[in-house]
Amino acid sequence: MLILSITINRITKIKKLSTMNHYIFLVTVPNIEEGQKIAKILVENKLAACVNIIRNIISIYRWKGKIEEDNENLLIIKTVEKNSEAIIQKINEIHSYSEPECIGFKIEKGSETYLKWIEESVE
Repeated sequence: MLILSITINRITKIKKLSTMNHYIFLVTVPNIEEGQKIAKILVENKLAACVNIIRNIISIYRWKGKIEEDNENLLIIKTVEKNSEAIIQKINEIHSYSEPECIGFKIEKGSETYLKWIEESVE
């Protein structure tokens, strides 16, 4: 009976982990200072577990009928689904662009311990 109890507890823990949807958001920023500011706000407010900043990307896009090219930085934001709307709202609030890029993708696979860390970091 004790063995069955341990097994049931283990299954419950696995189910809890697998039902939490983990997300990555991509956000471009014009400079490193703005990227760091946004990253700190998201992590301090437990909206994100981690934000990576990739420097010096080149973005080519259409804006108001013209083809534009800019040097930007890319934020990679790790979070959970329940924080998605709050992240979008916060990015729109504090970003300097009138129409900031803020797109999210569900994480389909990942290290169980890393995904658990994301959950714990945003509680």
